Amino acid sequence: MCGIAGALLWKEELDDGAWSRRLGRMISTLRHRGPDAQGMWWTQKVGLAHARLSILDLSDAGHQPMVSEDRTVAVAFNGEIYNFQELRAELEGKGYRFHSRTDTEVLLHGYRAWGAGLVHRLHGMFAFALWDGMREELLLVRDRFGKKPLYYYQDNEKLVFGSEIKALFPFSGVPRTADHEAIHHYLTYQYVPTPWTAFQGIRKLPPSSMLRCKRNSHAIKMERYWALPLPTQANRSHMDERELEEEFRFLFQKAVRKRMIADVPLGAFLSGGVDSSAVVAAMARSSDQPVKTFSIGFESEDYDETAYARMVAEQYGTEHYEEVVRPDAVSILPKIIWHYGEPFADPSAIPTFYVSELTRRHITVALSGDGGDELFLGYSRYQSLYDVDSGNDALRRVWRVLLSVVDTLPTSLKGNNPFLSKVFSHLRARVRSRAERYAPYLVYYSDDDKEGAYGDVFRELVAGSSLEIVEKYLSELAHPALAAGWADVHTYLPDDILVKVDVASMAYGLETRAPFLDHEFAEWVMSLPISEKFRPGESKRLMKKALEPWLPQEILYRRKMGFGVPIDQWLCADLKEMLMDTLLSRDFYERGIVRQEHVEAMIREHCAGERLHHTRLWGLLMLELWFRTWIDGEDASLMAASMLYG
Repeated sequence: MCGIAGALLWKEELDDGAWSRRLGRMISTLRHRGPDAQGMWWTQKVGLAHARLSILDLSDAGHQPMVSEDRTVAVAFNGEIYNFQELRAELEGKGYRFHSRTDTEVLLHGYRAWGAGLVHRLHGMFAFALWDGMREELLLVRDRFGKKPLYYYQDNEKLVFGSEIKALFPFSGVPRTADHEAIHHYLTYQYVPTPWTAFQGIRKLPPSSMLRCKRNSHAIKMERYWALPLPTQANRSHMDERELEEEFRFLFQKAVRKRMIADVPLGAFLSGGVDSSAVVAAMARSSDQPVKTFSIGFESEDYDETAYARMVAEQYGTEHYEEVVRPDAVSILPKIIWHYGEPFADPSAIPTFYVSELTRRHITVALSGDGGDELFLGYSRYQSLYDVDSGNDALRRVWRVLLSVVDTLPTSLKGNNPFLSKVFSHLRARVRSRAERYAPYLVYYSDDDKEGAYGDVFRELVAGSSLEIVEKYLSELAHPALAAGWADVHTYLPDDILVKVDVASMAYGLETRAPFLDHEFAEWVMSLPISEKFRPGESKRLMKKALEPWLPQEILYRRKMGFGVPIDQWLCADLKEMLMDTLLSRDFYERGIVRQEHVEAMIREHCAGERLHHTRLWGLLMLELWFRTWIDGEDASLMAASMLYG
C-alpha cells in the first residue's frame, strides 16, 4: 500500500530542478501512506511520484516509480494485485524478465503485453498511474469497488493527480476553493459523493474507471471497464441451501486466502460482529500460525463489543490485542480533518482511527469485514424500506388521507412533538418515490429540512435534489431491499465506508484488505436467489447459515450494534465548548450556509434533551473545521500539518 502523485503538462515544460521540487512537495504530503521510501521519475512533460509502504519484496528492487528497461513505460502503483503470481508466470512464458518479486512489475510488463486490457486481468485493490511514452498517453486506473482512492484536477495547462486531495495543492496552479454543490450533497449524506470533492475543479476518479489522456490533447477520456452484474437468481436457483452454503464457504475461504499473501506481519480487525468474525474464522483455517486480531472497546456498554470479539478470539486461539479507550475527540479531530481532506462526518471514523493505531503497532496488513452488509443486506434500513415500500395502491391512498390530516397540524406542533414528527416523516415516505421513501433512513438533511436551514446566499448557489444520486440505482431493481443494497454498493460503500477505513488506516501506514469485496465473490453473491439474502425479519440468511459450522450462535444471531461512538453525549459535554465556539462564531455564519437561528435551536433542543440533533450538529462541526483548515488556512500551515501528521 502506498501513495502516488504526479502531473501531465500540456504547455509548460519543466527542468529537472522544477520537477524535483514540485513532485517532492506533493509526495511529502503522503509520507504517512508510504513511510518506507519515496521516489520520483519525470520527463519534461510528465512526472510521477511514489511513497512506499513495503508489503511485497522489501528490497530496493521494489521501489517506485518503476520504469521498463526500454524507458518507454513508467508506473506508480498503490494497492495489491492478489493474482500477480499467476500473471507473472504467464508473462515469463511470453519472455518478459523480472527483477523483483513485486506485483508492481507485473503491471509494468502486463501493460507492455496486453495494453490497457491488462486491467481486466487484475484481481485486487489498486489505483495506479501509468505513462506510455510510445503513445504519449497517461492512464489513471482505479479498482472495481473503489478500495483505493485517486483524485485529479484538470485545466488548460495540466492534469494533476494524487492518492489524497492534499497531494495536488503543492503543484502550481491548483486552486483551493470550496465547491458549493459538493457541500450541498455533503449535508445530505455526511460525505461528499463521487465524482465531486469539496474543492472546485478537483474530482474523484470513480470506481472501476480508467482515465486516459494524451500529451498533445487537453481532453480526457473516461471509461468504465467493469460493472457489478445486476442481482439475478437464474444461475443458482436450482441449487439447494446446503449446496449454496458449501459454495459460500469455499469461495469466501478462497477470497480470504488470496489476501493473506504478504512479506510483512498480517492480522485482522475483529469487532465481534458477523463479518469480521467470518474473516478471522477463514484466516484461522488457512494459517498454521495463530492469527493476530485487534479490537477496541468503550466504557459505555451500548458501544462495546469486546466480549464478543474475545469469544471469537478464544475459539480460534488468536493472538488477541484489545484496548478499552475513552476517545479524546478534541485532540483527534484536527488529525481527522487533516487526513480526510474534505468534510467527512461519519463518527465511526474516530474508533477506526483508534483501532488502526493499535493494529499498526503490531502488524502492517489487516483484513477487514467491509462489504458484507451491503452485499448480504445486513443493515436494518433494508428491512425498514421493505416494510415501507411493500404497500399496495389501496394502502397508499389511505396513507395519503392520513398525511393530509397530519399536514393540517401547525408546523410548530409537528416539529416539537417527536412522536408526531416521526409519524409525519413515515407517512410522507410511504407516498413518495422510492428514493424519498428511503431518505429517512439514509439522509441527514432532507430537501425539506434544507429549505428551513439554508441561508439565503447558499440557497441561491445550489439547486436540485441530492436524492438523484441514489435514485438511479434504486430504480434499477423491483425488490425494495435489494434495490437499497444495490444503491449502497455504488454510493455509501465506496464514498463512506471504504473512504473511512482507507484514510484512517493509512494515517498510520496500515494496509487493509476486504475479502468480501473480491469481485469474483461479489459476482457470485449477485447470482444468489433473493430469498437467500433477504427475508422479512431476517437478514444475511445464507451467510449466517453457511457460517454456523465456523461461529457460535451468539455471534451469528445477536442484535447488530455497529461501530460507533457516543457523539450525542459528547456534544453537550466534552465537545460543548468547541461546538459553541465553532458553530456560533461569526466566521461560520458569514459563510451563509445555514441560518444562525437554525443552529442555535438545534443546540438548545439537543442539550436540553428535547430532540436529538447530534448527527446534524456533528456534520456542521466537521464542515466548519474543514473550512478553517483547508479554505481559510495558508499553504505554510498546511505543509506544517503535513509534517506533523505525516
